[in-house]
Amino acid sequence: MDIIKRGAEAEIRKGNWLGRDVIVKSRVPKTYRLPELDRSLRNTRTKNEARLIREAREAGVPTPIIYCIDTSNAEIVMEFIDGSRVKDELELSSPQLNSLLKEMGKSIAYLHRQDIVHGDLTTSNMIVKEDRIWFIDFSLGSKGASIEDMGVDLHLLKEAFQSAHPELLDKFPLILKSYMEHFEQGNKIVQKAEEIGRRGRYT
Repeated sequence: MDIIKRGAEAEIRKGNWLGRDVIVKSRVPKTYRLPELDRSLRNTRTKNEARLIREAREAGVPTPIIYCIDTSNAEIVMEFIDGSRVKDELELSSPQLNSLLKEMGKSIAYLHRQDIVHGDLTTSNMIVKEDRIWFIDFSLGSKGASIEDMGVDLHLLKEAFQSAHPELLDKFPLILKSYMEHFEQGNKIVQKAEEIGRRGRYT
């Protein structure tokens, strides 16, 4: 299998599994940790991420299908989504820009309605395929989210736009409008995100 990404915590490989194109995410051992602690942490984080991916999918958010969880090797074998990163597709001239942003807001609302936070909402962790947005990499995600946690999720997404898509900041309200339309507590969460943003400016 070919390594397509190597991060601080995991390696991402693309390959074939039982005739299917798959992505294998492997959490790599850390030599600075005690072996027993390292195994336990990698096992727990692997199971947590797989559970969040599955629960997000059950909530109506497009995510890769999980084919296999190998806790002994801290690996997840999942569906390969043959699409483009949203980061590479968001352009002012794109005819599908508005619909993509609305879809993004709706999917985040579906996550938060189930008390799931993604933890790393950037357009690099979203893939567009057939006019739908697929969410990947739930390694920093969690369940049982508070209003503060959800507000942080939205705030981080706005920061990602400021960094990677500054020319699209005027369009960001489309995401929030769609989010609020699909989540009863959406207005409260958006207000919390704005409060978090103000805190950052004055600390």
